[in-house]
Amino acid sequence: MEKVLYDLMDWAAIEGIVYSEEDHPENVLGPHKVDEGILVHTFFPDACSVKLKLKKTDKVYDMEEADEAGVFAVLLPFKRVQAYTFIVEYEDGSVIEVEDSYLYTDIIGESDIIRFEAGQAYDVYSWMGAHPIAIDGFGSNAEIRWDVTPETDKNGTEDTVYGVHFAVWAPNAMRVSVVGDFNFWDGRRQQMFRVGNTGVFSIFIPGMTCDDIYKYEIKSNPQTAFLKTDPYGYACEQRPNNASIVKNIADYKWHDKKWMTARKKYDFKDKPMSVYEVHLGSWMKKDYSDIEAPTCDDEFMNYREIAPLLADYVKSMGYTHIELMPIMEHPLDESWGYQVTGYYAVTSRYGSPEDFMYFMDYMHENGIGVILDWVPAHFPKDANGLAKFDGTCLYEHYDPRKGEHPHWGTLIYNYGRPEVISFLISNVLFWIDKYHADGIRMDAVASMLYLDYGKNPGEWVPNIYGGKENLEAVELLRNLTDAVHSRKDGSIIVAEESTAWPKVTAKTEDDGLGFDLKWNMGWMNDFISYMQTDPLYRKGCHGTLLFSMVYAYSENFILVFSHDEVVHLKKSMLMKMPGDMEQKYANLRAAYGFMIAHPGKNLSFMGQEFAQEEEWNEKISLPWDEAKLPEHKQFMDYIKDLNAFYLKHPALYEDDYNEEGFKWLSHMDADHSIVTFMRTGKKSGEKLLIVCNFTPVVHEKFRIGVPFAGKYKEIFNSDSAIYGGGDNINKRQKTSKAVTWDGLDNSILVTVPPLGISVYKCIEI
Repeated sequence: MEKVLYDLMDWAAIEGIVYSEEDHPENVLGPHKVDEGILVHTFFPDACSVKLKLKKTDKVYDMEEADEAGVFAVLLPFKRVQAYTFIVEYEDGSVIEVEDSYLYTDIIGESDIIRFEAGQAYDVYSWMGAHPIAIDGFGSNAEIRWDVTPETDKNGTEDTVYGVHFAVWAPNAMRVSVVGDFNFWDGRRQQMFRVGNTGVFSIFIPGMTCDDIYKYEIKSNPQTAFLKTDPYGYACEQRPNNASIVKNIADYKWHDKKWMTARKKYDFKDKPMSVYEVHLGSWMKKDYSDIEAPTCDDEFMNYREIAPLLADYVKSMGYTHIELMPIMEHPLDESWGYQVTGYYAVTSRYGSPEDFMYFMDYMHENGIGVILDWVPAHFPKDANGLAKFDGTCLYEHYDPRKGEHPHWGTLIYNYGRPEVISFLISNVLFWIDKYHADGIRMDAVASMLYLDYGKNPGEWVPNIYGGKENLEAVELLRNLTDAVHSRKDGSIIVAEESTAWPKVTAKTEDDGLGFDLKWNMGWMNDFISYMQTDPLYRKGCHGTLLFSMVYAYSENFILVFSHDEVVHLKKSMLMKMPGDMEQKYANLRAAYGFMIAHPGKNLSFMGQEFAQEEEWNEKISLPWDEAKLPEHKQFMDYIKDLNAFYLKHPALYEDDYNEEGFKWLSHMDADHSIVTFMRTGKKSGEKLLIVCNFTPVVHEKFRIGVPFAGKYKEIFNSDSAIYGGGDNINKRQKTSKAVTWDGLDNSILVTVPPLGISVYKCIEI
């Protein structure tokens, strides 16, 4: 090696490169101005020779081997850096020409990292992770175009360099590299550089493209290196593999402009909302040609295959929305998606990001809203995931009393760390922005709010005031809901919050958490408990039936019969019901009828709409053959008609959150287990009388107090023969009499069906 070149070498830094222990490899590799010219270093392990070729003139310079491990150097006789490539020859005779990653180092803006580290980068996904980019020029004059590939770039020239830019947050790492098939999974080859003194590592790898797989190799100390999936990656390999996959999600052509425009004016409070909760992996398995076909395969269907089948079914059944159990990447099928490892990646079980965009697009084109389940409360300890991401407790707390759920075996986010806040809030906005999600249902909010959730004394640490409230989580939730609402695009955010935490759906400026809706877990638990009680003894727990109306207007509630109620030996909804099979069906019809009539939006889990007998099993398809059996088909028809009835009558949804929309007429008749109430629509002026009987006794000429003199015509009855009931219906319109009953001046005589609900249209005279 020439003495001039030898004297310019930083041998200590070169050793750091060779042993891959350098977090600023750009200080050595790439071009650097020196007094003698432009000094260029590169590192190609196993190469036998490297040449540098100037792009402008095609002039070639031999590079000298500075270290036998593969470090090569050359001193160019120029005062300014020029664009170049490397010509690399290996011992097997193969020769490749490649760009130099370290010629392009000024890609991430300083302001972006400042916002990220302040917990205010709510678009961090736009530059963190893996992004195909095009670069025209280099250095400070470079023009960078994000999310561009050679196939989609309309502005590229012969001088444009295409590749993938990577960025990852790993502040405590000694060194981070991008590894994959493209570089033999060798962490020495594409060593990322720390951006300034921040915790973000970055590198541009020319020549990489969509569908390339990769991971980050992180070296936490000289003896320890490990592989991690990209926290911001848009796609992953299908389990059990877990490498990230480069994807460009910017080029999908959406067709839901009409839906998205109308959504901006959407106000859920006075609109009907009947949600069908779906687990895509088991709603229907592959090889179903239509809803009537029997199952013959346990393989997953693609998002594109599921879309038309599910949309047609949901529309035919009268649901307004679907709620998807988590479709973010997760390693274990049995977790149903609630142990997420890829928060920005749609699970590859059912296809690609573009396939899922098609799914969302198709739903919107068919008038169906889509709510996505989202899991910010915890994450699994899988070695490839977020746990000890850079060798330290980065996303989680170091103290296990703060950082672990002892009963779930999962880790808790550190909600006080700004970069974690940026990660989580950005993730919600990502699904709304990039995938047009109409709503986000946040899982296990109670576990976030309480420091002692699921913990015994000594297993948790009080807050600074000595209380059990997680003040950092509260602040996160308020910032998150404000960020969603600031978009003013009609998207909503829903909380599964199982306690009586106050003001979950109150605005943040009113000291609330800012959610739009809250799952009414109290109603679900009380009502299911009531319905499981033998009718003979229901009078003894009559208060359980009524209690929900004590707090019904404290929050914006959605009533739920969710997946959690039909698994783990809890039985299906049908088999929870007491009595023989005829009574089970009658009880279930009454239960769903009462839910529709009760104030609040509603959600029910798949399979229960045709009274599935076995509890849900995520490993197999719903038993669609069972849905064709007479009793099940009748129940399915009942739910279809019930949903249609709900959509047709504004009194059942217009004033869900206004006390004037509901009035008890008789709720103290525990001996008969009969309740009557009114639902009123303020805008429509519609008035409906609801009569519910929770015993198997038919009551003929049963007197009911009514709120005014008028005509009362039965327009819905769950005991109708077409639904498998006894046809104890009221065919003729009833005219009230001035007979005082239940403290009301007027009353009517009706037939009350057993284990049934009947609805009357009321016209005042």
